[in-house]
Order: sequence, then C-alpha cells, then structure tokens
Amino acid sequence: MVELAWLIPVLPLAAALFIALFGHRTTGQGDRVGIGAISVAFLLSAGVLFDVMQGGRAARSFTWAIHGGLELNLGYQVDQLTALMLFVVTLVSLMVHIYSVGYMEGDRRYKRYYGVLSLFTFSMLGLVLADNLLFMYVFWELMGLCSYLLIGHYFEERANVHAANKAFLTTRVGDVGMFIGIMLAFAAGGSFRFDELSAAAASGTISMPVLTLIALLIFIGPVGKSAQFPLHVWLPDAMAGPTPASALIHAATMVAAGVYLVARSYGIFAPAAEALQVVAWVGAFTALFAATMALVMEDIKKVLAYSTISQLGFMVAALGVGAYTAAIFHLMTHAFFKALLFLASGSVIHAVHTQNMHEMGGLFRKLPVTGWTWLIGAGALIGIPPLSGFWSKEEILLEASHVNPAVFWMLIAAAALTAFYTTRATYLTFFGEPRNREAYEHAHESGRVMTYPLIILGVLAAVSGFFAGPLAEFIHFGEPHHAEFDVFVFGTATGAWVLGLVFALGIFKYGILSRRKLISALYPIWVLLKRRYYIDDLYQSVFVRGMVGLALLSGWFDRHVIDFVVNAVAWMTRQVSRYVNEFDRGVVDGAVNGIGGAFVAGSRLFRRAQTGLVQSYVLVLFAGLVAGLAILVIGG
Repeated sequence: MVELAWLIPVLPLAAALFIALFGHRTTGQGDRVGIGAISVAFLLSAGVLFDVMQGGRAARSFTWAIHGGLELNLGYQVDQLTALMLFVVTLVSLMVHIYSVGYMEGDRRYKRYYGVLSLFTFSMLGLVLADNLLFMYVFWELMGLCSYLLIGHYFEERANVHAANKAFLTTRVGDVGMFIGIMLAFAAGGSFRFDELSAAAASGTISMPVLTLIALLIFIGPVGKSAQFPLHVWLPDAMAGPTPASALIHAATMVAAGVYLVARSYGIFAPAAEALQVVAWVGAFTALFAATMALVMEDIKKVLAYSTISQLGFMVAALGVGAYTAAIFHLMTHAFFKALLFLASGSVIHAVHTQNMHEMGGLFRKLPVTGWTWLIGAGALIGIPPLSGFWSKEEILLEASHVNPAVFWMLIAAAALTAFYTTRATYLTFFGEPRNREAYEHAHESGRVMTYPLIILGVLAAVSGFFAGPLAEFIHFGEPHHAEFDVFVFGTATGAWVLGLVFALGIFKYGILSRRKLISALYPIWVLLKRRYYIDDLYQSVFVRGMVGLALLSGWFDRHVIDFVVNAVAWMTRQVSRYVNEFDRGVVDGAVNGIGGAFVAGSRLFRRAQTGLVQSYVLVLFAGLVAGLAILVIGG
C-alpha cells in the first residue's frame, strides 16, 4: 500500500475537477463523488499507515527542471510522520464531507462548496507528501487560495468578503518571509529536500548564524498559517465560512499545516537553539494570549476559534522545547476533538439558527447526541483524564517543565483559562434555562448524516489518548520519546483545569460570583479583551487605512501631478510639432521648390538655345573657343 500513497491526494483532486465540470449533471451535485473519493483516500491512508507501522517506506523523486548545473526535483516521501498525517487528514475530511450533506442542504452554491472542499483536501494531502520545501510551498499557497474561497463562501455579505480578504492577506505576510527562508536555505544548503538540508545543518555545512536565520524565516510561514501572535488576527474572522469548512480549516488542515512544516523541517530547527527558543516563546505566549480572549466571546464559533489558536500555541511551544512527539500527539488528538466541537457547534447552530450563546441554554434536553459528543470534546479540550487531550497536553507540560519552567507556567495558566472558557461555553449552550424560548421550542436533533460523524469523532476524542505509548515509539525525532509520570506536573495540571472548571461553574451555574458585578469590577480588562487588545484596530488603522490612504495619495498624485506633467509634455510636443511643420513648409519646402524652379528656368533657357540651326551651334562653339583663349592669355 505504501507504494500507492501518491494516489491519496490524486483522488480528491479528480473529484474536484469532476464536480467542477460535471457536478450539475449528477445526483447531489457531486457530493457523492467527493465523499466517495475521500472515502477511498481514507482507506488507502489506513493501509499506508499499517504498512509504515510494519517498517514500510517509500520515496519518489522526479526531475522538474534543469538549468546549467542546477537540477530541481519534485517528489514525495512516506515515513511515520507522513503516514499519521495522511490518516488524520483523510479521516477528518471524510467526516466533514459526510456532515456537510445535511448542514449545507439547500445552499445555493452547494456544488461549488464540495468542489472547493475536495480541492482543499487535495492541497493538504499534497503538502503532507511533499519531500522538499519548494514542492510543499506550492501546496501551501494552493491551500491558502482554497481557504479564501471557503471563508468567503457567503460573499453576499460584505463582512464575509472582508474576512476572506483578511485571512488571505494576513497569511501572505507569513508566506513572504517563509519563501525568503526557503530561497536562503537553497542558497546555503544547495537543495530544497528536507533530508539533504537536515544533513547539511547537522554537518555544519550551513553556518550557525545562517541556519538560525533560515529557521526563523521559515517559521514566519507557520506564524501566519497556524495563527500565532502577531498574525493570529485572521482566524477568528474566518468563522464567516460554513461551519463544516471551519472544522476542516481549524482542526486538521490549514492551521495544522504550520505545525506540520516545523515538524517536517525539524532537522533545520533542532541545531539552531536560538530559533527554537523563539518558537517556544511565541507558542507559549500565543497559548495564553488567545485563551484570555476566549473568556469573553459570545459567538460559540469564536470561542472555538480562539481555543484553536491557543491549542496551536501548545503545539508550537512543544516543538520549541524539543517535545517533538508530544507536539505531533497533540496535533492528532486536537484534530479529533476540535473537529468534533466545531461540528457539534454546527449542529447547535443548525437547530437554533444563532451563534450567540446568550440566546441558547437548556439544549442538552433537545439535542442529546450533540450534547454528549460536545461534552466528550470539551473534556478532551480541557484535559480531563482519561480523554485524549489529557495525555497529549500532559506530555507537553512534562517536557516544558524540564526545559523551560517559564514556558511551563505560561502553559499551565493557559490550561486553567481553557477549562474556564470551555465550561462557560458548555453551560451557556446546553444547560440552565433557555434564554430564547422560541428558538428552544423549535430546536431538534440533527439527522443521522450529521450525528454519525459526531459519534465517530467522539469515540476518537475519547480513546485516541491511549495510543500515547505506541505513538511515542512510532513518531519521534532521533531517540524514541518516553513520557514518565511526574507527580508535580500531573498535580499542577489537574489543579489548573479543576480551578478553571470550578470557577466557571461558580459564576454561571451557581451564581456564587455575579457575572455582572465581576464585569463591572474588571470593566477595563473586560473591554480590553472584548476589543481583542485593540490589535485588530491597530492593524486596521496602520495597515488597512494606511494602505487606503497611500492609494488615495497615489490617486491624487496621478490625477494632479502626473496628469499635469503628461499634459505639459503633450503641449510642448504640439508646439515643437507646429514649429517643425512651419520650418518644413517655409524653409525645407522653399529650398526644395527653389532648386526645382531654378532647374525649370535653366531648362527653359537651354531649350531656347536649342534652335536646330548648325550655324548657331558653330557660332557658340567659336565664342566659347575665344573665351577660353582669352582666359588663358589673361590668366598667364
């Protein structure tokens, strides 16, 4: 099966092309084609994963271009990391494809949605298989295009268009830095291939200052794609897209791509200790920073969006402190429980037709399947044992406590806040009294096409943590990772999530602390969090309005200065042309006409001299002879 890995991305690509060309002629506008293609791709991925677990490997490379002594190759490789990611991406994508049949029913761009969804899956799978930075960058950019199309799916509303533009442009900032890093890596290491660059870094072929710079430049790409501070601002607004697409973007594909890139090119990062320090600090700060904003969000999808940013911070911080296996483990568990939470939120939105949690409440009685699966996902996100998030988060904290205590305590604080905002969202949505009686009365559980994916993801979110041992032997960088039990780390992490959970219940369920009084006492902080630390406003003022102002200035300059110069040059050209025309008519034409007239007058005189009388000719000849003799005599 490992030799057929190249077929895995080809299947969704073929589905996307078929849907685009013939989807309108098929039953379901091509949704069954997309589901069928990703189903086969998932089965192939499962087979590839099994083969790799048995020791199978595959790598193919093809010459793309030759220029002088430079040869560029494109290829794919299948190893442990590739096999695991293929399995996770195809599984989550399959659940999203099936779920979307119910959620997107009746959508006016249903065919387009499924076509882009298949293309998006192809892009991520191609990125996972790529064996070099340049080939990966091609899929990296294609994935950015697909996310733009999905976020702006409902482009009738101007806010959705702005959200799509914001996501596209913000991630492009990171992509520019990443591309410079890729070119610098090629110039210093002579290759784009991950294994060759890793070998060059390990052997010292690339000097340490240059290697550090390469690693930092490449890391700018994941900062944008994985929504790390300060390029995190696009992801909350990306909730404008359909909820199933949000699940795919924020669970297993686009945002996970940045973490995967750092893991895949870890041979470049590992020798550069200073670069890893930057990675660790950026990840830890992002985890804590995003968690604070999730505390006050009212939109259920935006709570999950900031949660995604925070959990991605955990993964990035893990890579920064050397917890390679723990980072990939959390990437896998997060894909399951975050896709589950997004799809469960979609089921809620589908039932009550609002995303505002303050208009929900008591929905557990109306949506039992959605409620139970949400509880599993929420418990995994909080890190409650024995759910999957507990195991992966515990390993990250364990490694951080040994390597960087400051990062450890920042992640502990983020874990406590995670427990608080997750419990808050859970209680406001599913428990208490309904706050919108009309929406509550009309709410009902989603159909099986939407609940079955929830159940499957719920099972995975519950039990995938038990794969920690085998995964540690399977996915590692260098020596296999072994996570020992640490009483201090376990006790601190448990205390953090218990504190956050109890504090949230004390406010929202038992009313021990009045929410209104708490907001009033902490009003400046509450406003700061509501306004997202004014970072979006800063970007809007400096970059958006600054660019608009520059465009207006350029327009004014174009209308006034450039137009004046062009008009002046045109006037001068006309004046010069007029003088040239007058000179042409008066001088050139006069000279030409004068010469012509002289020849005409001379010809008339000569014509009169031609009498035809021989005597006249002899007389002229004699006169000429006399004149010649006179000249000779007078002139001596």
